[in-house]
Amino acid sequence: MILDCDLNSEHFSTADKLFCLKELICNNRFIEKIKPSRKVIMKEFGTVKDEKVYLFTLTNKNGMSVDLSTLGATITAIRVQDKNGKTVDVAQGYTSADCYTDYPVGHAGGTIGPCANKIDYGTFELNGQKYELEKNKDNGRTHCHGASEGFDIKNWQYNFVSNGMKFTYIKKDGEGNFPGNVTVDVTYILTDNNELKIIYEAKTDKDTVLNLTNHSYFNLDGEENAEENSVLNHIVQLPASSQYTVNSEVAVPTGELKKVENTPFDFRTPAVIKDKINIEDGQLKIGAGFDQNYCIDGYDGKNLITVAKVLSEKTGIELDVKTNLPGFQFYTANHLGKTTQPLGKSGKRYQKRSSLCVEPQFYPNAINMQDFEKPILRKGEKYDRTIIYSFQTQK
Repeated sequence: MILDCDLNSEHFSTADKLFCLKELICNNRFIEKIKPSRKVIMKEFGTVKDEKVYLFTLTNKNGMSVDLSTLGATITAIRVQDKNGKTVDVAQGYTSADCYTDYPVGHAGGTIGPCANKIDYGTFELNGQKYELEKNKDNGRTHCHGASEGFDIKNWQYNFVSNGMKFTYIKKDGEGNFPGNVTVDVTYILTDNNELKIIYEAKTDKDTVLNLTNHSYFNLDGEENAEENSVLNHIVQLPASSQYTVNSEVAVPTGELKKVENTPFDFRTPAVIKDKINIEDGQLKIGAGFDQNYCIDGYDGKNLITVAKVLSEKTGIELDVKTNLPGFQFYTANHLGKTTQPLGKSGKRYQKRSSLCVEPQFYPNAINMQDFEKPILRKGEKYDRTIIYSFQTQK
């Protein structure tokens, strides 16, 4: 069902209002005639702080579809066909907005910001001024993923664009104690090549720290495979990473880069996760599995580089990840499975190591590290980074 499209909403352009009105009047029959490149279904997804949350479904000509929520500019579902022609939802997610705000769901599918990953001791210095942030991890030592002011629990504005959706959030100066009034746009484009492009753009009126990523949890066997260790049969290749950042005892980079060669972190050639995750290694112990930032060879901040390839032999579905960010977190969902988690879309609670994440990013704690590229957005500059999740099916 397509619900009332809020034709009085400031989020809609005149063209979008006309499109929505015709959708409603025609009961969706004329969508393809009016907008041949765009088929969007809009539904209510709950309420947060007395604001309606909406869910949009994008569909391409191949039948691939993606669900996107205004809450957190979040991916809640990605459906692709497997080698037998069956539609498989490969992204973990939940059935309503309150699941994301009232329970710990590990930021599932959300847009992470203002600064993804950890900032050690919850402090940084910018232009000679010290900023103290909320410390929400590691017994009050580190700041992570924006803490209680994270972008993934904000209700974003929305606009329709060709083949996709644009979500906008305006962070006020001092919100979360990060400087600057920052306007952030996250645009999702679903192509007919089964690519989900995520384009991050931002501008600020004051120098600030900004490090944005997406935190989707993938199981290419299908999200209903929620049992513990169910992702460990996936085959992973990280072809552009010959180094990773070494972590401290609280999983914050020490500044040392280490070669992956002769370590469990070497995925330059395809390997099954279960063949590496239980190898005796101090860094694996710190993360309780894979939870490491990988460095991207050949990074220049502009060109898109393929950083990960993930394959399910069961379904034949392959996920490729491209980005122009300098690193990415490879995470095997080692901390899912809390009894306080809500049930997922299939009515099951997602357990430990039932999925994996590939989160392109600036290196964790980079703002405090001398030799890491710092995620500083200057007044007058434009933040412009991209992540592409693309899918293909091996027969």
